[in-house]
Amino acid sequence: MSDAGMSCSLGRRQLICSTSGLLTSLASSALFSADESAAAGASLVPHFGNAKAKNVIFLMMEGGPSHLDTFDPKPQLTRRHLQQFVRSGRQKSAMEAGQRYYVRSPFRFRRVGQSGADMAENWRCLAGVADELCFFRGCTVDSVNHPTAMYQMNCGNRFGGDPGLGAWICYGLGSMNQNLPGFIVLPEVSYPQGGAANWGNGFLPSRFQGTPLRARGSAIPDLSPPRGVTPLEQRKNLDLLARLNQKHAEQNPGNSELQARMAGYELAFRMQAEVPELLDLSGETRQVLQQYGVGQQPTDAFGRKCLLARRLVEQGVRFVQLYSGSWDSHDYIERAHGNLIAATDRPIAGLIADLRQRGLLDSTLVVWCGEFGRTPDNGMRQGTAWGRDHNPNAMTIWLAGGGCRAGSTIGATDELGMEAVECRAHVRDLHVTLLRLLGLDDSRLTYYHAGRYKQLSQFGGKVIEQLLG
Repeated sequence: MSDAGMSCSLGRRQLICSTSGLLTSLASSALFSADESAAAGASLVPHFGNAKAKNVIFLMMEGGPSHLDTFDPKPQLTRRHLQQFVRSGRQKSAMEAGQRYYVRSPFRFRRVGQSGADMAENWRCLAGVADELCFFRGCTVDSVNHPTAMYQMNCGNRFGGDPGLGAWICYGLGSMNQNLPGFIVLPEVSYPQGGAANWGNGFLPSRFQGTPLRARGSAIPDLSPPRGVTPLEQRKNLDLLARLNQKHAEQNPGNSELQARMAGYELAFRMQAEVPELLDLSGETRQVLQQYGVGQQPTDAFGRKCLLARRLVEQGVRFVQLYSGSWDSHDYIERAHGNLIAATDRPIAGLIADLRQRGLLDSTLVVWCGEFGRTPDNGMRQGTAWGRDHNPNAMTIWLAGGGCRAGSTIGATDELGMEAVECRAHVRDLHVTLLRLLGLDDSRLTYYHAGRYKQLSQFGGKVIEQLLG
């Protein structure tokens, strides 16, 4: 090729690259302008204008709480107690014969509230807000393994790597507070099965990932500046860093990770002023602290999480997820579930009552669930230390606030609680329904990645109309 030809070819390439870079830069600017609007509280995707819910508090009972020992009583199990367990009308193999038995619940049930909701008797405080709850007994998942079931409940994909529910919601609606992350997680000291991928951003830009607040020590590591560094000095350092990053960004247009890192530095700086005050519960009245069980045992730890969740949604955090662990009761379920209910009952009831009193319940959707339910048998355990195996075909989930059908029980399981038989719906349908309560349409809340438009439900789901108020 002649020098002139090479020069012409290079010129065309430079023009294409320059034009492409300009378009990408303009698109990036538009995207971040949209983010700024979202941070101010504007809806990015107003699919439905009649949605009540604006925030979500997601109560994740990791390990799989037993629907049969919490909210779905089965008198037939009492009648079949210690009879040999039969699946699908066939007796189990000889190796398992004499090892698996139907077991009754160790807890008594009663009907509570004007709605007559079924509830184990040790849910003493939650019974007082029963008419705010919408119980759903028809949900099913695909996996019996904790990590994959956790991923499916949290992210819609049991193999991990996809955005969390909170990430999708923040992507669709944005944040209402520029000084706080839109998606905050309150985990246990040890992370749940599957780790931080349960609240990751997946293929969405990293600014949508969940921010965990630690249960012990400093809530966010290294949030406070080093001793002797003033806010003015920090501001100057960040301004210098921003100029250097901006030059680098101009050389790498469209790099969303770099843009997210730059925005993260600024958010962290703003959080230094807001987060310590937000985490300080000393300004709450004694009555409110008692309502959540703060300062009492065994409710203090989860009570603090619930109270902090209310404070976070008050400040405009879009999605708050709380974890309660150790619900995986393969044996000693009376003791294990009994202790966990005692630790979470008062805090959860206090949260719902407090949201209602402050006028926040209508705009805040509260979700209670695990990753799957439990079986009606003893899970191949012998003796009297009864427990239950994992069950993906039946579970109980309840909702409160946010436009759900309060005071209702939707769906049903069979007489032994092994399978959902009425209003049976896959977890993808539950996700689509939660989005609908927030005014989002799953089929339109998409993100282009790996050659196709992706969505929370993976390949579409159906709204569970019975859950809508």
